[in-house]
Amino acid sequence: MASTPAGTKKQINPHIPNNYLFPIDFLLFVIQNRDLYLMAYNVQVCFSPASFSLFRDDEAIVVVIDVLRATSAICTAFENGVKKIIPVSTLDEAFDYKKQGFLVAAERDGSIVEGFHLGNSPFSYMDENLKDKTIVLTTTNGTKAINAAKNAHKVAIGSFLNLNTIAEWLCEQERNVILLCAGWKDKFNMEDSLFAGALAEQLLITKKFTSDCDSARASVHLWNFASEDLYPFLRNSSHRNRLGRLNLDKDIRYCLTPNQTFCIPVLEEGVLIKLEKDLA
Repeated sequence: MASTPAGTKKQINPHIPNNYLFPIDFLLFVIQNRDLYLMAYNVQVCFSPASFSLFRDDEAIVVVIDVLRATSAICTAFENGVKKIIPVSTLDEAFDYKKQGFLVAAERDGSIVEGFHLGNSPFSYMDENLKDKTIVLTTTNGTKAINAAKNAHKVAIGSFLNLNTIAEWLCEQERNVILLCAGWKDKFNMEDSLFAGALAEQLLITKKFTSDCDSARASVHLWNFASEDLYPFLRNSSHRNRLGRLNLDKDIRYCLTPNQTFCIPVLEEGVLIKLEKDLA
């Protein structure tokens, strides 16, 4: 058996460099870089509002995700000058606001609810007549998720439309982050999980965040598998097909197109507003 030259560490595994072998070296590295470890914030992914209580952290920032289409519509609304959006969970609340004279948007199962003129198509909120307006909004999944998270340190709205912007902002906040997928009627859905993976990956590669959350890891893997072309990847997903049957393919393509806005909507005292620098 060949001997190891004097002054050389024994190579236990040829696939691992010597400088990663000796335990004391690793401990010294951790001690010398302890600030990096102590300063890392946690990112988690919750696939449904039904399980949000398992992730709840009132000191964290919660990013609510409903890619098709509520959070995409909300981002689009603020990008086009809407002043405020009041998210409500039920149709009863929506009708009450309507009776009070509010402009109300209501969607269920992908369609505008009878008696209302707006739903949650992003293209509806590109109307210049909505500039500076306050809109009450209820949707099948998204507004329920927003209200489920309302006691968090801050609630922000995420979509592919503001992916890079919200990732950069979160990195500046020095807070744990929970990515809350609205899903479909409390069930897992594909498109929200894909966005969660895209955003989680951006946070993790900065080294400012870490994660011990398998749902975050699964989301990142899903994103890496699908990221080159989301539209065909989602061809068999339930909600893309649901909206496709309603002839809303244009909405789907728009909602899957990244980085169309620098806008970050945030929840303040139950009302969504456009984030301003002094609120960050």
